[in-house]
Amino acid sequence: MEQLCFELKNIEVTYLDKEILQIDRLAVHQFDRIGIVGKNGTGKSTLLKLLAGIVPPTNGEVARHVDYGYFEQVEGPTRQEATPKLLGKWHVPKHSETISGGEETRMKLAQLFTHYYESLLIDEPTTHLDQDGISSLLGELRYYYGALVMISHDRAVLDELVTTIWEINDGKVHVYSGNYSEYLEQKQLEREQQNQAHEQYLKEKERLEKAAKEKMNKAKKIADHASMSKKESKAKANRMFETKSKGTSQKTVQRAAKAIEHRKEKLEEVEAVEEEKTIVFRQSKALELHNKFPIMADRLSLQMNGEVLLEDVSFQIPLGKKIAITGSNGSGKSTLFQHIFNRGAGLTISPKAEFGYFRQKSYPFTSDESVIQFLKKRSEYKEGFLRSVLHSMMFVGTDIQKSVNSLSGGEAIRLQLCLLFLREYNILLLDEPTNFLDIQAIGALERFISAYEGTILFITHDKKFIENVADLEFQISGKEFREKI
Repeated sequence: MEQLCFELKNIEVTYLDKEILQIDRLAVHQFDRIGIVGKNGTGKSTLLKLLAGIVPPTNGEVARHVDYGYFEQVEGPTRQEATPKLLGKWHVPKHSETISGGEETRMKLAQLFTHYYESLLIDEPTTHLDQDGISSLLGELRYYYGALVMISHDRAVLDELVTTIWEINDGKVHVYSGNYSEYLEQKQLEREQQNQAHEQYLKEKERLEKAAKEKMNKAKKIADHASMSKKESKAKANRMFETKSKGTSQKTVQRAAKAIEHRKEKLEEVEAVEEEKTIVFRQSKALELHNKFPIMADRLSLQMNGEVLLEDVSFQIPLGKKIAITGSNGSGKSTLFQHIFNRGAGLTISPKAEFGYFRQKSYPFTSDESVIQFLKKRSEYKEGFLRSVLHSMMFVGTDIQKSVNSLSGGEAIRLQLCLLFLREYNILLLDEPTNFLDIQAIGALERFISAYEGTILFITHDKKFIENVADLEFQISGKEFREKI
């Protein structure tokens, strides 16, 4: 029998009177490989911190039976030791006054894997890793002999590593067997079953409404007939008897109609699955580009802090394509985007090109406009379309009335992405747009990209994202820039 590593019983976690999590029982056993998914703000990190003992439950009990290592996304490296072998394997610089996000993540992973733990609790380890770093992570965890509980927005990593999905929704944890792709198949089956149940509900409701209406019409006819009978004659006893009989019959039919109405009211309503509306970002004729290749480079060289990143590279970016730009951390991807945006030397760019640029940085807002007001003032689209765009990017209910200066970091990024696709641009440069998005928002961004009529270049290390939206992939490697076949 597998060893019990963690057990949560009768858990409640509340914050400022808001219920974050409610769990009857969850357990983690010795060889479990669990992926935690859910929208940002639903409590994924809180659940991991519960297991790690960092966050105490408001009510309930958390039992820990093994030693465990914990990796937190937002915290910097600790003073914990890391072996020279692992530091070298993870390409951690020995001496550096400034450390990049990717180097910091690799340092923390080297520290984590220096010691063997019976269980690992890992929160978003791939956020700043390039593809080489992700491959190293997979190498460490693929044959890890212990319990693994991981939060990740990288669907390829979840598919590779986990065999169980914990989905957090409305404070509850739903358990699905299988990796992320198998979880999606189960969710699709649930949606189909819900739609079938909704159709059955509508049919039964319609049948009962029809039956109740027929009974009420029958009762009315009996009442009308009885009224006519009274007017004809009150002299004959048999006529009086007939009226009394019909009056009794009328009440019986009315009671039957009310019983049917009661059954209709008792029907358990099943809502239809909310389908995503198709969104198309149409460009005005004035923004149309006619150059077959709106961005071209001829023997372009790029340097940063005296280091040559690209050397005598030539390329052509085709019109209307969605193009992934890949390469290791520090290879020059962001520097190339900045050079393109600035229409730098060595480039030939269409004079009609209008660039929208998403950078890797926070987006603080200072105005007190609401989310919907923010977009209305900066876009030519009608409000109904703007609401659809916001809803697609997970702004639901009263979210669109929030003041933009009160948005969380993730919400601010989602709003900026909405704005980019709505503004009068014809070429978008997206530098790591998925880094701080949950899986649902990444899916929304994929739909945005597919629905965009202009040209898009995007930097990413997310293999599934590339697979889903890229027409072409260009890679920076060894100071060269080439199409990856």
